[in-house]
Amino acid sequence: MSRFPLPRISRQLRPSTVMKVVPVPVDQDNYAYLLIDEPSNKAAAIDPYDVGKVSATADALGVEIVAAITTHHHFDHSGGNKAARYRNAVIYGGSNRIPALTNLVKDKDEFRIGDNILVKCLSTPCHTQDSICYYVTDALNKTHPGGVFTGDTLFIAGCGRFFEGTGGEMIKALNYLSSLPDETVVYNGHEYTAGNLSFGKHVDPHNVCLDKLAGLVTENEITTGLTTIGDEKTWNVFMRLNSEAVRQATSASAHTSDSEIMDSLREQKNNYRG
Repeated sequence: MSRFPLPRISRQLRPSTVMKVVPVPVDQDNYAYLLIDEPSNKAAAIDPYDVGKVSATADALGVEIVAAITTHHHFDHSGGNKAARYRNAVIYGGSNRIPALTNLVKDKDEFRIGDNILVKCLSTPCHTQDSICYYVTDALNKTHPGGVFTGDTLFIAGCGRFFEGTGGEMIKALNYLSSLPDETVVYNGHEYTAGNLSFGKHVDPHNVCLDKLAGLVTENEITTGLTTIGDEKTWNVFMRLNSEAVRQATSASAHTSDSEIMDSLREQKNNYRG
């Protein structure tokens, strides 16, 4: 049984907003999402692992699911695709390893959900080679900050394991995400924030930006949708490889490459039991 409360609409989104994102906690710590275009009442389901729960949430909100968007092929993200009960819905993903795939997407491909939501695909291979992050913007409401669905590539204050890639690939992936506007809201694949915060404080104990994150963790059981790309640049140790704290933690010398630092840092996180 999931430890999460019922899903809620992110506080980042105002009543006048055309594009809405609703996190749907599934499994033990996974997130599925509904990406909703309000004028058309059409939505995309992001990583709809638990089809029943995602469908029930869509029904409660009165929206029609017209697409399923998959961040990578791992079962806890793509496992609901074959069971999907979304009539005529297309299924987007980054490789033929995605179950029930109908629309293969690559880096910089774009498509639309409903009338107003623009989706841009960002290829971020490392956690898996078919990892795609999806940058979403509202074509009608230019004041909306936009968001990015990062799957298991970027977590709040963390990053995914390098199951199919290298430290160098993760650096490239995180740098790619860093190029998005700072105000872009982060919607990640798992609720790992408390553990990532603990590791961040272990590596960079004097970073006052982590105090803000600590407040978010204390006040919110669901933290996805509450932080931005700009926030990640201030507190995510995997995006701050050249900071003095990270270099000291990884015993980096003047000759240590960024990829070596990343590999060392990820190995420390893998073994961290704080």
